Amino acid sequence: MIEIRGVRLVAAPGASHAAGDRPQTRWDVLVDGPTIARVRPAGGATEGDGAHDVIEGGGRLLLPGLVDAHVHGEAAIFRPEVQHALLRQGVTSVVVGQDGVSYAPTAPGAAADSSFAWATGYFTAINGAHPQFTGGSVAQLLATYDGATPLNVAYLAPHGTLRHTVTGAQRRPLDAAERGLLVRRLEQALDDGACGMSTGLEYVPGRFADEDELVPLARVLARHGLPHVSHMRGYQDRALGAFDELLRLARSTGVATHVSHLHGPAQPLAAALDAARTELDVTFDSYPYLRGSSILSMLTMADWVPIADVDAALAMLADPAVRRRLRDEQLAPLEPLWDRVTLAAVPGPLQATEGLTVREAAAELGLDPADAVLELLVASRLRVGCVFEQQPSHTDEQVRALLRHDAHLGGSDAIYAGGRPHPRGWGAFARFLGVHVRDLGDWTWAQAVQHLSTGTARRFGLGRRGEVREGWVADLALVDPDRVADHATYADPRRLAVGVDDVLVAGVPVLRDGELTDRRPGRALRPTEER
Repeated sequence: MIEIRGVRLVAAPGASHAAGDRPQTRWDVLVDGPTIARVRPAGGATEGDGAHDVIEGGGRLLLPGLVDAHVHGEAAIFRPEVQHALLRQGVTSVVVGQDGVSYAPTAPGAAADSSFAWATGYFTAINGAHPQFTGGSVAQLLATYDGATPLNVAYLAPHGTLRHTVTGAQRRPLDAAERGLLVRRLEQALDDGACGMSTGLEYVPGRFADEDELVPLARVLARHGLPHVSHMRGYQDRALGAFDELLRLARSTGVATHVSHLHGPAQPLAAALDAARTELDVTFDSYPYLRGSSILSMLTMADWVPIADVDAALAMLADPAVRRRLRDEQLAPLEPLWDRVTLAAVPGPLQATEGLTVREAAAELGLDPADAVLELLVASRLRVGCVFEQQPSHTDEQVRALLRHDAHLGGSDAIYAGGRPHPRGWGAFARFLGVHVRDLGDWTWAQAVQHLSTGTARRFGLGRRGEVREGWVADLALVDPDRVADHATYADPRRLAVGVDDVLVAGVPVLRDGELTDRRPGRALRPTEER
């Protein structure tokens, strides 16, 4: 047994131990195996408790482990430095399989024409390469996480990958037989333990999915009581129209709907959310930064370049006529973008350009920016990741207005590839707590628990997580409310957060005094299981 002594509890509104914001009452929490055995006023220990390990809370807040609703960590989660970054923010569970592209379900093997090779190649600069898995079922992928990391992993069945297993890289709507096969493969993925389905409606092949394709998939999700999680067809000035598409789908099928990394005009979006939530189950995630991160090919290439089919795209980019057309029609109008895009990951011979803007990289290469983009993509096999400034209308107040909405859940959208990644993977949740709770007062501490833990655990069916409550899983984080802060910056994105020094997962200390313990109680979280 482990006893955590002298902590303050801040539960989500309505939970069993809500004692107000930053309560002064001290509590002792007894952990027996993977669960919370007892929560009692401090100093109430008895002879029979038998705790063999004591963690002194010292008046810190004991929060349920935070859950990252959107992170590209299905490969990175095996890396100790990524585990350290997450745990130092109090994150104990992550939801992966985002944006419609990930590793499973796919056929085993890495043949050039396999869906696994396609998904890995297309999203290398986002998801990285899994250190063990080479294709297979969702159940087989989930098995790679059990006992292999200190954190829990939940997985969304990726629509784009499912679709690729049916039609390959074809850029068209599906026929009736193909739609039927896609439905059956989604059913199997959910039976194997997926916690919902993600779509990437700006990515390939999700952008070719029409209502005839999405409706039967959404009906499957609704029957299982699992969410449709979507990177919409557009954001910023296209966000309202893209959101309306998801609402039409939800109304016609009853599917619970979750919008990925929502950003755009906050007041109209909040009004649309309020209206929708009178009849529909709708949530969204967002992260507390003004810059985004993606792959350079998506920002710069024309729709007619098949960037998801790397070999086909590279063959096109070898054609001087194609390059001239891209320069004149596609890249010339993007001239204002070159100072706003920083290269985050550049595998291959041009790796030295990581951390430079496109214009700076072009100067280093002795090229103009348009030619530099083409050279970077070719030299890396399209695997360049980038960090970019959003439109000027994307302001701090827009971000804050959305994260204050009741439908908001915390997500980092972290990408861990490259030498200069976005700092959100090292700081988003610490920033939520330090800046938006303590400094700005956008949430109370109790509301923070709802946005960052309780609500997300419920949305994805993660069992008895998200509350400090007797009988619930002991995924717990001790937070110093006066010290918690993010230190990662765009110039130095891998600096660890501070203020979270002790974390338990399933009752096992995985972070002690700010350092990893090398214990690995994390597991794949399957919503069909009793946890």
